[in-house]
Amino acid sequence: MMRPAKFRVDVDLNNLLMMSNSAPPVPPMNNGLRLPEPVFPRFPEKLANPGLATPPERRSWTTSQILRATRGWLGPYLRSRALPGDFHPITAYLFVEYKCNLDCWYCPSYDNSVNGMSEDIARRSVDWLYDHGGRVLALMGGEPLLRPKFVHKVVYYAARKGMWVYIATNGRLLRPDLADRLGDAGVAVFNLALDSWDEKESLPKAFVPVQENLEHLRQKQYVYGYMVFFNINICRNNHEDVKRLTEWAHEHRIATDYHINESPMLDQTDHFRHMDNNPTYIGPEDWRAVDELVDWIVAKNRAGYQMVNSVSRLLEMKTFMRMSSGLDLRQVGWNGDGTGNNGDLSRMLAANQGIRQDENGELRFADWSCRAGQNNIVIRTDGTLAPCFPLYPATFDWGNIENFRFDHAQLNDMKKTCQSHCFSTLNHNLAYCYNDARVIKWLWQQAKHGFRGGARSFE
Repeated sequence: MMRPAKFRVDVDLNNLLMMSNSAPPVPPMNNGLRLPEPVFPRFPEKLANPGLATPPERRSWTTSQILRATRGWLGPYLRSRALPGDFHPITAYLFVEYKCNLDCWYCPSYDNSVNGMSEDIARRSVDWLYDHGGRVLALMGGEPLLRPKFVHKVVYYAARKGMWVYIATNGRLLRPDLADRLGDAGVAVFNLALDSWDEKESLPKAFVPVQENLEHLRQKQYVYGYMVFFNINICRNNHEDVKRLTEWAHEHRIATDYHINESPMLDQTDHFRHMDNNPTYIGPEDWRAVDELVDWIVAKNRAGYQMVNSVSRLLEMKTFMRMSSGLDLRQVGWNGDGTGNNGDLSRMLAANQGIRQDENGELRFADWSCRAGQNNIVIRTDGTLAPCFPLYPATFDWGNIENFRFDHAQLNDMKKTCQSHCFSTLNHNLAYCYNDARVIKWLWQQAKHGFRGGARSFE
């Protein structure tokens, strides 16, 4: 199996972001603020309601739920288009933890030596985002549910301010009591990261250990009005798991979101122990098998399965896994065994499957108009900022919630390189959606169908 590169961006950009001569970002001072204690239960009738064991064919949304989504997404978008300036957050990742209760071998996005976010930083972050127009808040980690009382407070406070709150979790700690508390507080989405059916050493985010929690979550979503979907990472050692999770999700009317396994974007500290001999990383010998799996997912998408990914974006996964391999695709072509020819490459370019050639003839993943640092941001556990999830470990100074330093010219110059190495689903969707004609078309389509149904791609 091929050893992946230590980091995926170009050396010069990695050095700028990780070894910058400028001082590292300084966290804001502690002001001693606290989050209010949540009222629970706010809706005792919902707490007593067991939910639906059998999911409806098409989901109906109440007026209040439609308004919550409109305030969360459409309002900030319109604000960003109407007001001057380059910084108008629409989506924000709030890293309440950088610790995790699991060790997924492909994941550098946790460090159990890092303290979790304080109530002071959490409250001020929510207020800062609100004041700048942000209304979509994703609670991230590590595992954000390591401190259940804390995350209940964050959800309660943000939702009461009208925010659309999303929680990414591996589901192990999402027991029925906590799910009810977060549902009662106003959470909008639970995103369960599941990579395997039964637990594997390298892929512990598995279905079987969370099945009881998931059953409660699945039934109560129709009571509290939140959505549930699976976030599935395609690795070299989980192809049958991906299919089984997809079929279970479809049977139970749960949407799915797929990612192609990526090595770290930036150089990592010593806490990331699995760079070598990692069974999750995809090598050239796996390309054809992954192609077949992607084609299987595409067929399910076209058959009506609920998926966050569009067909075109799924197909671009084939290109991206080859681009991120570090091999010269002009020599190996489309095949993984080295016997490909330039005809394969010509078909890739003609089909516009996410690849282009620059002025020097080098192959690059296409520019997709990333909005990181403009309409999407990361707030680290200490209150410092980064433009996006993959750049969390960067030591470059983009400021903090008291003094942000996103510079449009710096971001644009950086993105000329980093976009060629990044396959972020959320940021790609945000970039694709940042278009008035597409927004109007999507709203019209939803209105025609009475705002019914589940999650689908924007395309």
